[in-house]
Amino acid sequence: MVTEFTKSPMLLRHMLSVEAAMRFYARKFGEDEERYAVVGLLHDFDFEAYPTEHPHSGLRIMRERGVPEDIAQDCYSHGETGLPRDTNIRKTIKAVDELSGFVIACALVKPDRSLGAVEPAGVRKKMKDKAFARAVHREELTGGAELLGVPFDEHVENVRDSLKPIASEIGLNP
Repeated sequence: MVTEFTKSPMLLRHMLSVEAAMRFYARKFGEDEERYAVVGLLHDFDFEAYPTEHPHSGLRIMRERGVPEDIAQDCYSHGETGLPRDTNIRKTIKAVDELSGFVIACALVKPDRSLGAVEPAGVRKKMKDKAFARAVHREELTGGAELLGVPFDEHVENVRDSLKPIASEIGLNP
């Protein structure tokens, strides 16, 4: 479904990065890593094809394709859908969605495109620059850490470190 509905390399990179961050937090919580990974990978699969209907279109398509309802609902919960974020997986998808993209943007402006060069203080500084990655909602970056009950700097480090194993796939250096 991902490659059927998504052609944009940037959106594919985003979904892979969210998948990686979801895997990290699943291990941290001692929960099902594959389940978290699937939710991370699928959460935006419909965005390019149906931008004005997303994430409602994604829920509909997942149901039509026989994706288990609990996975479909967890994917759907990342948007402003009214579904409660009452489980670790739902909190995590919301918490890593925007931050993964912001961390990548911070790495892309480093001379060596290195994730290792991205530090929480630098992320905080870039957050103050409203022209930098302007589509990213700053309140969601800090709100995600609060939702998980993790200090913001630790959350940045967790997401950054989760991306290092897939750095070459997403056009970065570890």
